[in-house]
Amino acid sequence: MKNIFKSFGIIVIAALIGFGLAGCSTDGGGDQPFEMVLIRAGTFLMGSPDTEIGRSSNPGRETQHSVTLTKKFYMGKYPVTQDEWVTVMGEGNNPSGFDGLSGKEPATGEIQGRRPVEKVSFYNVLVFCNRLSVLKGFDPVYSIESSTDPDDWGPVPTGANDATWDAVEIVSGANGYRLPTEAQWEYACRAGTTTAYNNGTEDGANIGDRAWYNDNSDVITHEVGRKKSNRWGLYDMLGNVMEWCWDGEALNSDPYPNGETAETDPTYTTSTARRISRGAKFNTSSIDNMRSAYRQSTSPWRDNYDDQGFRIVRIP
Repeated sequence: MKNIFKSFGIIVIAALIGFGLAGCSTDGGGDQPFEMVLIRAGTFLMGSPDTEIGRSSNPGRETQHSVTLTKKFYMGKYPVTQDEWVTVMGEGNNPSGFDGLSGKEPATGEIQGRRPVEKVSFYNVLVFCNRLSVLKGFDPVYSIESSTDPDDWGPVPTGANDATWDAVEIVSGANGYRLPTEAQWEYACRAGTTTAYNNGTEDGANIGDRAWYNDNSDVITHEVGRKKSNRWGLYDMLGNVMEWCWDGEALNSDPYPNGETAETDPTYTTSTARRISRGAKFNTSSIDNMRSAYRQSTSPWRDNYDDQGFRIVRIP
């Protein structure tokens, strides 16, 4: 009997370790806590194997390599919603194409303000993150021309890349809100899975249980959290809207710069001509785009895409 209890104890401990990579948290600060999930540090295989069905045909685009993330971080449980955007940026400042007006109403039973904010550029998101950090009493992360106050940055650029805004820097040690690195995003999306899709399948079977895409979305955005979460409690990582990441690249077909080399806390900002987006979108017609390794990039000034949103992270 003693040995039975001992064995049972080992099983319980092993189970706790297996589920210990993430935990729900409201990540306090300010009067409007965004729901966050704590993601613990770890190592995973980023990218896809050569044999993965649907992977990019561009050599090196998804080269599989080992990545170690040394710092825990909080990640938004959902993409940032329209209500959350307005809370930070002010009433009357909702850029979203799916704004609830005629022809753009939410699906029956869904809440308009809980739809993801979209039609936001990478530059817009820099402003949002710093304003949210100040609102909640954290140190702003982004600095442009030595200032973390977006009021000092001038109008948000539109129509073309802006060299000043492209030179944005991260303030060392700042504990405020930011975009995830591409590695953080994929690590969180996979949630411990090594398969092509984060529901544990290689062919995407039943991925519609977790993702809004062309086959089930009626070609509109949907209230966040209506689909199943991944194993770590993150919702809408696939489908609904694409999500900005911090990393940059020159073209929409750039390979990972270090190939198969193992990396620690990587960021790919060798070029800021474009910024990486992850996660597929409500109007994607290819299930291949909902693989965990799928990546694309967009010009950072683009604010006219109603399928482009984001989620936030914070490194405590």
